[in-house]
Order: sequence, then structure tokens, then C-alpha cells
Amino acid sequence: MNDIPLSVLFSALGVLILLSAFFSSSETALMALNRYRLQHLVKQKHRSALRAQKLLERPDRLIGLILLGNNFVNILASSLATVIALRLYGQAGIAIAAGALTLVILIFAEVAPKTLAATYPEKVAFFAVWIILPLLKLLYPFVWLVNLFANIFLRLFGIRIQRPSDTLLSTEELRTVVAEAGARLPFRYHNMLLSILDLESATVEDVMVPRHEIVGINLDDPIESIIEQIKTSPHTRLPVYKKSIDNVIGVLHIRKLLPKIATHELTKERIRESLEDIYFVPENTPLHQLLADFRQKNRRFALVVDEYGDVLGLVTMEDIMQELVGELTVGPARVQQYPDGSFLVDGGISIRDLNRMTGWHLPTKGPKTLNGLIMEHLETIPSPGTSLKLNGFRVEIIEMDGNAVKKVKFFPLQKH
Repeated sequence: MNDIPLSVLFSALGVLILLSAFFSSSETALMALNRYRLQHLVKQKHRSALRAQKLLERPDRLIGLILLGNNFVNILASSLATVIALRLYGQAGIAIAAGALTLVILIFAEVAPKTLAATYPEKVAFFAVWIILPLLKLLYPFVWLVNLFANIFLRLFGIRIQRPSDTLLSTEELRTVVAEAGARLPFRYHNMLLSILDLESATVEDVMVPRHEIVGINLDDPIESIIEQIKTSPHTRLPVYKKSIDNVIGVLHIRKLLPKIATHELTKERIRESLEDIYFVPENTPLHQLLADFRQKNRRFALVVDEYGDVLGLVTMEDIMQELVGELTVGPARVQQYPDGSFLVDGGISIRDLNRMTGWHLPTKGPKTLNGLIMEHLETIPSPGTSLKLNGFRVEIIEMDGNAVKKVKFFPLQKH
């Protein structure tokens, strides 16, 4: 060793530090790879991604190889540094070599390469796999032996190593992924994906048309009034009842009667003959379950009932689709924002829709509409001009419609 020139020893030491940096950065990059993007690239037959996936199928072997290589080059670098120090400074150089080499390895073979790999994991990993995979095949007996002793040691503590299975994301984790997508998704599609994820927790009560807003045909009305209602109805299906919506007898598909109206042949008996069976659902039916029922039974309309069988509202396929994709028709804006940051909000809007439009977090447990939430908070019927504090917002009642809140103004949150 004394016959080898110092320049060669320094060059060899530099190569060993580079190898140590390679192993360190490879480990960090491969472990930091986005598994879902990797799966996407694998499906596209990306060659580097295929190699990375093969390595990550057995992380114990990958880590064993990287640590075997890293420790080997670090120990060899320490030996070379000691030889160089002895030749330059004698026995006193050993301490100098230990301190200097520790600093060099820490900066240039650990912190810097691992920071680079964590910042650009895909680039570093896809370069490293072309070296690591052949190296794993070459050194497989040594890696296998290292893993064997390591696994035996872990078993002494009751730990058994199993091959990792594919990790499935929960609904909340998927929600986080969608939320973090940010500007990568158009705003409309971003909200649509969140609505789909919300479908599991939503119930029929969240989207139904409340009882007092149900438009139906009362067979006790004169036939002339019924005909006029059918002609001017914006809906294609209407519930038909006698005296009260609780005495509903069926659903009328208006298009079936239009020819009879034109020929003046429409009677109450013909209306009865044209009725379809009504479909009832409990108020707490999950929305995704109702959607499946609608598709299976080829229905688009249902009445919502409580535990006593009284009608609470109605729900249609359009209501469910609106929950998923937003408003299906263009109408008056239910939420208007002003330059000062305040909002004028329709009191009949559902809290879920309001939260989705504004990004607020008003409580959805309990009342389903803003009007109901305000009534519950005040425990009385307010009058125009009434102000209150609602979930951190200063709110003012702008307009009433009978006993219901029609317009509400939300003032911007105060910054402290």
C-alpha cells in the first residue's frame, strides 16, 4: 500500500464517496416514489418503472443490497483515509482522518444526495434501477444470506416479515388525494370528484325536495285545473294524490297524457289508468343505495317517508345527479359574492351545496338547509335585520318569506 501514489489513493477515495452517495440517494429515491404514479407508468410499459416495481416487490432484498454496498464502500473509504493520513501525518493523522472523513461522508455521501433524491425521486430512481437490478442479480447470494440472518434476528422478537400487499386507500385518503390535486384538476371536476366521494355518507334526506315544495296533482281538484297544471308543469313526473300528499296513489308520467289532452279525451279515470306505482324510501336511505335501486328497478322517482309512513319529501334521479355534478340547469344564483367579501345566500339552499360552493364547513349534522340551521341556532323565528354569529360568521337576516328565512348575508371572517 505504501508503494501506491497518493494521487491514486485520493482518486480511489473519491470514487468510493461517489459510490456511497449513489447507494444513499438510490435508497431514498426508490422509497420516496409515488406508488400510484409508478403503477400508472407500469401500465404504460415504462421500462424504468417496470424495473423499479420489480425491486420494490421485495423491499427487504433492495434494502439489503443497498446497505451491503453502502457499508462496504464506507468501510473501504475509512481504510483508505487512514492509510493516507498515516502517510501524511503519522499516528496523529488517524484522528484527523476520522473527523474529516465523517464530515465528508455526512455532507457529500448522505445529506446532499438524499436531499436531491427526495426532491427528484423519479429521476434518481429511474437512473439507479439500471445499476441496482443487475447488481442484485450478481450479489444475490450475499443479499440472501444477509436477509436470512436479519429475519432470524427479528423473529426472536416475534416479528415475521411478509411480502407487502397493495395498500388500498380509504375514502378519506382518496379525498385528501383529490384535495391536494389543486390546480391540476379543473374546478368543476375537482368538485365533482369530491361529490362522488361524499355520496357514501349522504342520505336521501340531504337531497330530497321537502314536503311543502312538492308539486303534485290533487284528484279532488276540477279536471280543468288538473289539465292546466299538466300543460304548464315543468316536471315530467308528478305524484297524484287525494286531499293530502300522504294519500298518494301513484306517479303520473305527463308525456303519456299529452295526446289525450290534445283530443280533449282526458278524464280523471284516464289519469288513474295511466298511473305508475309509487316507490317509497326511508329518510335515512344512503344516497348511493338509492342510486343503485333506481338503476336496478328502472325508476327515476321516489317519495321519502319517516318512521310513521308520513311523506317528508320526494327525490328524483335528477336530484342525485345534481348532487354529483352540480346544477343541471341555469337559474338564479343562490350564492352571490360581493367585492367586500360578503355573500348573499338563499335561505333554502342546502348546507352541503353551500359548503361545496364556498369551501366553508357549516355543520351538516342536523338541519339540512341554511334556513333550518338558523332556526335551530336562534330557537325562534327571526325577523329581517336580525344578526347572529353562526360557526364563526357574522350573519344578518335580509329577507323573510312567511316563517322561512329567504335571504341571508354572510359577512367576511375577521382576521385576528
